[in-house]
Amino acid sequence: MELSVQLWVGLGNPGAEYALHRHNVGFMATDVIAQEFRFAPWKAKFQGNLAEGRIGVDKILLLKPATFMNESGRSVGEAIRFYKLTPADLTVFYDELDLAPFKVKVRTGGGAAGHNGIRSIMSHVGEEFRRVRIGIGHPGHKDRVTGHVLGNYAKAEMEDLAHLLGSIAVEAKWLAENDDVRFMSDLAGRMGQD
Repeated sequence: MELSVQLWVGLGNPGAEYALHRHNVGFMATDVIAQEFRFAPWKAKFQGNLAEGRIGVDKILLLKPATFMNESGRSVGEAIRFYKLTPADLTVFYDELDLAPFKVKVRTGGGAAGHNGIRSIMSHVGEEFRRVRIGIGHPGHKDRVTGHVLGNYAKAEMEDLAHLLGSIAVEAKWLAENDDVRFMSDLAGRMGQD
């Protein structure tokens, strides 16, 4: 039986000054998954950082593009071509304004909903890839969106953020098995959401 390979991409901006931005929650999710499943150390590859490991029987490649958000597709496209993968093998973790903070929804395909990282990936690989949308909430007015997205998580949110990221990592086995519904329901259960 041929081993399946999946590419899981966390979106964010490289550099310490961005590390705690809401826009970087995709990077944070892949970091915690790499820790949870003891992936190999991160290596510079495909204009980003790549870590290889296994979740269950599946080989997972974690990628954090180092191109800055708006050019994420360059890094993702390069990795997909190198491993001869299809959009169906791709999962992208990223921040979603239109979801309440710490809510997570998974879907395949659809538009970019104003997210430049997703728009860039779509321009390189098409839109039929799986998205793990991590809610950061909307600040209420469009003039405040940039500051919200590019702002750090508040101290008061840190405990919830750590709980969410840990829960995403523990439940990631369901993503590896392509059971998105089980992933979302188990994650909501851990987060005390209905």
